[in-house]
Amino acid sequence: MFGITFLMAFLVSPFWGRFGDKRGYKKILMATGTGIALSIFFMGFVTSVYQLFFLRMAMGLVTGFIPTSLAMISAQTPKSSAGKTLGTLQMGQVSGSLFGPLLGGMLADHFGFTYTFFITSFVIFSSVLLVLFGVKEKPLAEKTAKRTSYSRKEVLSYIFHHPALWVMMLLTMLIQTGNFSIQPLLALYVNELHGPVNLAFFSGMAFSATGLGSLLLARKWGDLGDRYGHRRILIGLLLAASFFFIPQALASSLSVLLVFRFLFGMAMGGLLPCITAAIRVQAPGSIQGEVLGYNVSFRFLGNVLGPLLGGIISSHFTISATFYVTAFLFFAGACMLWIMQKLRKDSYAKAS
Repeated sequence: MFGITFLMAFLVSPFWGRFGDKRGYKKILMATGTGIALSIFFMGFVTSVYQLFFLRMAMGLVTGFIPTSLAMISAQTPKSSAGKTLGTLQMGQVSGSLFGPLLGGMLADHFGFTYTFFITSFVIFSSVLLVLFGVKEKPLAEKTAKRTSYSRKEVLSYIFHHPALWVMMLLTMLIQTGNFSIQPLLALYVNELHGPVNLAFFSGMAFSATGLGSLLLARKWGDLGDRYGHRRILIGLLLAASFFFIPQALASSLSVLLVFRFLFGMAMGGLLPCITAAIRVQAPGSIQGEVLGYNVSFRFLGNVLGPLLGGIISSHFTISATFYVTAFLFFAGACMLWIMQKLRKDSYAKAS
């Protein structure tokens, strides 16, 4: 039920990005935002799990708001400050993930699930109105100077022949797979460390610790990427994330887990903004939305693969083993990026 939205978003994200490249990002933001609002609104009327399933699937089909907003913001931002700006966007996304479940729980307790869907739908539709009246999309000089129509085959060929792009997409998938492999198991792990007393509250603290760390440093990591190079910052953050996962597997108390979840969040906050900014630098403006759409597809694919990986490992071994495997994924991502950067330097040296 939960994963069907991610699966559909994985399939359609590049199409929304392509439409945005051709017809403007603002129109796509309004269309997808309205679609999400309507999907959630009708969830308040469902009478069976099948109806909810199809509405979740429909919501996945119109989940183009995030990739389109990424493409629009990066396209309207100078390349020299793309990381800092996208880090600010990441702060907004993390804030939503932190406060959304809290507000949703409060609304459900006070008004019930049906009215929670209605209120959420209204809030999302309000954001569509903000886009309509508050966002002005400037035409890109790069688009007016060159042809703006590229076939899907040409875009895929461009990505395939530029390792800097497809490596970033693989990194996005690895990061989300690692991040989501642990999340469904956190409540069980907190129960092992702390016991069943106030389990929901302390599990929420474990979730929120990561988000709080991301919120504090997302903008700063993007700024550092703009100054010193996004790949260099990414390698450091991936190694740090890998290191901070190992003590979580060895944690003997909840407090130790919370500290290292927070430290992991500080590293995690800069990963996706730096990846998006690196793609912004490499991809031409006329195909940027579609390229970022493919990157978001890999992100949603990681959201689907992560819980599957975590469930398989924890069922055959232990929850602690999942932390070790996740640490290896982040370490492997750092190695992959380092190797790509070394090969790129060697090719430049031979060319010169």
